[in-house]
Amino acid sequence: MTSKITIAIDGFSSTGKSTVAKQLAKELGYIYVDTGAMYRTVALYALQNNFAKQGEVDAEKLIENLDKVNIDFKYNAQLGFSEVYLNGVNVETEIRGMEVSSYVSKVASISAVRQKLVALQQEMGKAKGIVMDGRDIGTVVFPNAELKLFMTASAETRAQRRFDELQAKGNTEVSYKEVFNNVLERDTLDTTRADSPLEMAKDAVEIDNSNLSRKEQFDKILLLVNAKL
Repeated sequence: MTSKITIAIDGFSSTGKSTVAKQLAKELGYIYVDTGAMYRTVALYALQNNFAKQGEVDAEKLIENLDKVNIDFKYNAQLGFSEVYLNGVNVETEIRGMEVSSYVSKVASISAVRQKLVALQQEMGKAKGIVMDGRDIGTVVFPNAELKLFMTASAETRAQRRFDELQAKGNTEVSYKEVFNNVLERDTLDTTRADSPLEMAKDAVEIDNSNLSRKEQFDKILLLVNAKL
């Protein structure tokens, strides 16, 4: 394989963007970047410093302290993917909890946060050979990406997947209804925010995986990748 491309994967929460992005990166020998993890990490920082509480985010305080937020990805050979670090501490597990999930869309709507993270993401992708997933990758971060995918599935399907994932990780206190409501809230916040709302790029390929197995989805997407290569 002589040429490398940029693969941008956007879509709603819990559509399996990260799963297929990791699969593609491994198959192609590309770098994988989970931008959602970056926003989750900022949300965790806000929680740790009481800038996020009682359902609200103190945007002013968070912006004042953004230069203290250092995000790194370090490859874990045992897991086969890179884990995210906040100021030198591995927070891969912490950022996946419901508390962070309840604030991440609010944090992601803050323009200063988006500007900081988009600049980091664009720097990461300069050499191509990258698979990046998020909400604005094909529209803002890499508008010239050779392949853009937009992942979707019904809210019920996505909530069930997220609920099952949390249960498997031992988080048994969360109800399906809580997860479902969180999915709907995030959809609303992601699609209506003023800065870089979630929307499908005009040249993106939509993948509705409500009724697709992981293998069926991966095979379908790999065909699209190979066509571009």
